[in-house]
This record gives sequence, structure tokens and C-alpha cells, in this order.
Amino acid sequence: MELIVYWTQIAEDKLDDIFNYYKLKASLNIAQNLVNGIVEMTIDLNKTPQIGQREILLEDRFQEFRYLIYKNYKIIYWINENKNRIEIINVFDCRQNPDRLADTE
Repeated sequence: MELIVYWTQIAEDKLDDIFNYYKLKASLNIAQNLVNGIVEMTIDLNKTPQIGQREILLEDRFQEFRYLIYKNYKIIYWINENKNRIEIINVFDCRQNPDRLADTE
């Protein structure tokens, strides 16, 4: 059975923040292209959910978090087998202090 890619509210809020920042600082086109690129990275996760590397900064959690990279962003996810889905939990800007990733819920 194929998994569903599910975006949590926190991850969606991060996409909105990224979009609004680049819309203001660069342009609408750049903001749209960046957010679309991030989302497109996750489209095939349902076919190859193990493709992302394990996130060592979140090893202390009971879930096995993985990530994909798009430009300066880590797309953090885990495979929720109980709900038959891949949950995107965060879109983290890698230019931030890596310790802030531990704030991921």
C-alpha cells in the first residue's frame, strides 16, 4: 500500500513564512518558485520514503526522522506507519543555528 505525503500545520506555516519573506525581500516569482521547489521535493516520497538521510540532531526522538535538502532548506519528515503516511514536520533553514532544529515538535 502506497503511503500518503502529509504536511503538518507547522510545516505548512513554515512554507507560508518562507513565501512571505521572499515575496517581500525578492519577488512574487522567486517566492513561488522556492516554495514550489520545496513541495516538489516531497512528491515522490510516497514511492521511496527511505530516500532521505537520517537526521542525527533528532536522534533522541522515538520517531526516525529523515530529511531532504532543497537549496538552503531541510525538509524534515518521518514515516508514520500507523497512519500509513509520511509526515512532513518541518522545513528548516540550514543557515540557522542547528540547535534550533531541536525545537521541532
